[in-house]
Amino acid sequence: MATTVGTQPTWYLLRNSGEARPRASMRTNVVTTVLSVWFTLGLFLDAYAHSTFPQLESFFTPWHAVFYSGFAVTAGWILWTVWGHVQEGRRGIAAVPGGYGMTIVALPVFAVSGGADLVWHEVIGIETTTNIFFSPSHLGLIGSMVVILTSPLRAAWSDPDLPARPSLRALLPAVLTLSFATSLVLLFLTYGNALLMSPSGVVAMFSSVEDGNSGMLATRIVLTGLVLLAPLLLLARRWHLPVGTATIGFAIAALISAVLMSFERFTIPIAIVAAGVLVDLLALWLRPSADRRAAFWLFGALAALVTWAVYIGTAAVTTGRLPTIVEFWTGMPVIAALLGWALAALMLPNAITASERVAATSD
Repeated sequence: MATTVGTQPTWYLLRNSGEARPRASMRTNVVTTVLSVWFTLGLFLDAYAHSTFPQLESFFTPWHAVFYSGFAVTAGWILWTVWGHVQEGRRGIAAVPGGYGMTIVALPVFAVSGGADLVWHEVIGIETTTNIFFSPSHLGLIGSMVVILTSPLRAAWSDPDLPARPSLRALLPAVLTLSFATSLVLLFLTYGNALLMSPSGVVAMFSSVEDGNSGMLATRIVLTGLVLLAPLLLLARRWHLPVGTATIGFAIAALISAVLMSFERFTIPIAIVAAGVLVDLLALWLRPSADRRAAFWLFGALAALVTWAVYIGTAAVTTGRLPTIVEFWTGMPVIAALLGWALAALMLPNAITASERVAATSD
């Protein structure tokens, strides 16, 4: 049982100042999540505009207005929350709810990156191809945005009252914001996103070894698979995964992929959502957690295997034929599974006992 100082547990105390930090309430996390969705959907709208109307590009656009207004409202809410604690007499970091410390740093980083983005576009121009994902101002925006989005995740992570087996409802702000943050990573890895492929493209690329396209698709599958799996393993290292976690994460990843394809192809995104449902059932069966290392490792391997078997199988069924090169369509899910196992082993090299979990939370 966690020790206490007065009426507060020791995790609640700042190491240097000794002043208690407030715990982020469910209301704070829910409102942050709702506003973050607005914030993220604004970026999705901007990405849709980039892919659909490149000839209309300028910095001052309706979709930029939605995006930056989403940031302004989210930032305003977080600062208002901190100000409420300041009025209670707290000062400095002691006024910032647990899990929101990095957010306070990320807010000005985003604002500066937004200003730099305006200057960048005015001086250098508007990017309309893959170079858009390498712009320093854009990387500053996306990096700080991920930190802002995942505030409810960090708040939940540091909450000792959240049980090891939380309901999906209790963990929903953390699950949603982590899923949207993952979708942003996939957005900026568009050039390596396997979810953007058409079924016929998957079959064609795995039917030839002459043009190098098979290697390109294999690389995309490896990269996308790790991005989809890592958030699930992260959550499973802290809690037993509530049913629906994988489906939500995969569905949001499918959404951004559909946006980037201008909603013209839905087969692969739908297949990924179906794979998410199967991964949820797999988690329900295996119960991967920090104190069940073997189940954790096996989940990493089988979740990847199931995901990419469904991906290739859906492409084959839709196209009406399997890829010509047997080694590709039989071996790719196995490679994904081996990498999933390796990622799980890296994230949890040793099982964590219940007492160690409590100690980690207290820190």
